[in-house]
This record gives sequence, C-alpha cells and structure tokens, in this order.
Amino acid sequence: MTLIIAALICALVCALGLNSMLHCVFQCTQRTISEPVEWVASKRVNSGLKKKDMVALPTSTYNNAISSTISSSSSSSSCAICLLDFMDGERIRVLPQCTHSFHVVCVDEWLLSHSSCPTCRLLLKSSNCLGIFTSLV
Repeated sequence: MTLIIAALICALVCALGLNSMLHCVFQCTQRTISEPVEWVASKRVNSGLKKKDMVALPTSTYNNAISSTISSSSSSSSCAICLLDFMDGERIRVLPQCTHSFHVVCVDEWLLSHSSCPTCRLLLKSSNCLGIFTSLV
C-alpha cells in the first residue's frame, strides 16, 4: 500500500514539474514569435560603444574646489557606478549630453557593453563621419 502511495506522489511531482516546464517553453516560444523585431532592435541600439569611440569621449581631472563652485543639477561628487566619492586628482569621464561624471575605469567598462548613460539611460551613438556622439532620442 505504501509503495502505491509513494508511486502516486512521485507521479504527481513529475507531472507538476513537466507542466511547469511546458508552460515556460510555450511562453518563451510565444514571446519570440510576437516580439522578435522589437527585442533585436533594442539589443542592437544598446549593445555598447566601440572602444575607439569610447576612448574619444572627454576625460578630465577631478578638482573638488572647482566642482563645488559649479552649481549644476547633474554634477555630483560621487561615481554612480561604484558609489565612491571622487578624490582630487582622479581621472573622470563626463558624458557630453547629460554631463554625468564617472570614474574612467567604471564608465569605460559600462560603455563597452551599453550605449547609454548609467544614470539617466540617455542613449549615445557614434556618428562615423563626424566622430561626435549624438542622442538617439
């Protein structure tokens, strides 16, 4: 009798697992059929900058005395990626359109895999003929 009950419980667990797996497969299949164009387009737009374009972005040296006198809503005294405060003499990269500042190492790693500002998600795109960065919005 216990062998039959154990077999029924095992069959129930297997049936529930199979049902969950099939539900996931059908849901993923439906998503790839209904949304492939939008998904592929969004992945291409935010796929990261080329290394030569990323290096072309301006860098500067952080100076606490100068930055405290500038009253800008986008200027900050810390890197939004690593969350560490900028120290005098550190190399920072300021994105052209939104003027958000980051440590060079932090933002370079981000920009190799994303084409947007880590803070405001403003999309950047390399213009091949001009060598400048423009917004896609």
